[in-house]
Amino acid sequence: MIPIYRGRSRRAVLAGAVCALLVTGTALTGCSEDPNEGTNGVGRLSADQIRSRSQKAAESVTAVRLHGTVVTSGHTYTLDMRLKEEGGVGSVTTEGETFRLLRVDDELYLKAGAEFWGHEDGEEDDGKADAAAAGKLAEKYVKVPQDDPSYKKFIGFTDKNVLLDGLLTLHGELATDGHHEQSGVRTIRVTGDEGSGGTLDVSLEGKPYPVRLVRAGKAGTLTFSSWGTDFDLRKPAKDETLDYGKQLPTS
Repeated sequence: MIPIYRGRSRRAVLAGAVCALLVTGTALTGCSEDPNEGTNGVGRLSADQIRSRSQKAAESVTAVRLHGTVVTSGHTYTLDMRLKEEGGVGSVTTEGETFRLLRVDDELYLKAGAEFWGHEDGEEDDGKADAAAAGKLAEKYVKVPQDDPSYKKFIGFTDKNVLLDGLLTLHGELATDGHHEQSGVRTIRVTGDEGSGGTLDVSLEGKPYPVRLVRAGKAGTLTFSSWGTDFDLRKPAKDETLDYGKQLPTS
């Protein structure tokens, strides 16, 4: 029985089987499998060209989904976001708390449970006040004022251009590091400084979109999918929204 490996084309497998069956006393020619056969061809380019093609491909579409971890300023954020030019929606988890972000144009909304909004310390009366405020905020889309520190802190997680420009970066000298497979997609890997400057897997199928990024300095790992796939994005209904004006409550 000839094993057929996932990610390899049937044509390539059959060609390899034919070569294995040819037993002659002379060297065989034309039987080495070309890993770029049947691909979009970027695997034959230089590392700099591959990164450039992937960035252009990412910029050419209006929507993407990304999920994984980002480490910044000593904090680890687990993201699962869908993004497009007009905004984004998804979840963010940090320090054991998960909240939902929604941005439509310049309006940013945050939705979380009571534990996210409440405090566990303070005087008893203050604790009761905090619990009451947290209960009111829980499971509502709270509009984040643009002057509130949280706005600047979280809006970047909902901005496709900001995220991709900041994340799709490799540091140091670029090189290719072989052919791989990520989530069933054949990829070519580009490294910065032999991996210490990050690694980027670029699709060999269809357009050369980024598929997986390992950031330099152990700053997180992200996967990208649903390139160009649109999704519904709209403001929450009024009865699902709380607007505190210029600043969120301190709790």
